[in-house]
Amino acid sequence: SLWLSSNQLTGPIPSQLANLFNLQILALGYNQLTGAIPPQIGNLPNLESLLLNANQLTGPIPPQLGNPSKLQSLWLHANQLTGPIPPQIGSLFNLESLLLNANQLTGPIPVELANLSSLRGLWLSDNQLTGSIPPQLANLSNLESLELSGNQLMGPIPVELANLSNLRGLSLGRNRLMGTIPPQLANLSNLRTLELSGNELTGRLPSQLANLPNLEWLNLGRNQLMGAVPPQLANLSNLQLLHLGSNQLTGTLPSGLTALTALRTLHFQDNAGLCAPGDTAFQAWLREIENLEGDTCPV
Repeated sequence: SLWLSSNQLTGPIPSQLANLFNLQILALGYNQLTGAIPPQIGNLPNLESLLLNANQLTGPIPPQLGNPSKLQSLWLHANQLTGPIPPQIGSLFNLESLLLNANQLTGPIPVELANLSSLRGLWLSDNQLTGSIPPQLANLSNLESLELSGNQLMGPIPVELANLSNLRGLSLGRNRLMGTIPPQLANLSNLRTLELSGNELTGRLPSQLANLPNLEWLNLGRNQLMGAVPPQLANLSNLQLLHLGSNQLTGTLPSGLTALTALRTLHFQDNAGLCAPGDTAFQAWLREIENLEGDTCPV
């Protein structure tokens, strides 16, 4: 193993590291390394962890990184990498975490990533990825975290994602996704975070989302959702954040929301008249919320 993380290393990554055939862990994160990732690193047959995150690396992701068949962790996040995600990454059958977020990657999400049957975390947020979300990602049966926020993804939210039964976090915010929120997402019984804000989603807020017993974070702000807020949301007893602001929601907040005793953040401002009940009990509950944005209904 070569652990040199959190030092003050500068300059390029030496391609000679590819001569260390028995190397299992190469950890160079949190330095100030520059230049391209040497493709020769893909020749390390025993490599299990390649951690190059939080540097200033540039250039493309070498397709050769799809070669080390024992690789379990590939962390390239928080660099300045450009170009597409190589489809060859889909050959890493033992890969458990793929963190490519916070780069400048372009092009579509390769369908080949759906072959990563061991994958638990797929983090592609904060890049410049385009195209639609491949429904084939629903094949990643072990996936716990799917982070695609902050890209330029278009099209609908694939209904197939509702098959990811181990999913704890689903973050699709700050894209250009359209269509309605699939009510089938209510099948994700382990979900703790549902982040869909900053898209172009339309239609009603599905009452079925109230069937997510472990949900702590529901951010639907900055879309084009319409209609009333479903009273069933009062069943989300673990909810800590509810963001409905900047939509086209109407009516009054359901009085049953006072059952949400864990709620710390509630935003419902900038809608089509959505407001809070003025009764004493509801107003007392609102005063307990630390981060509140929205108006009380006029009498």
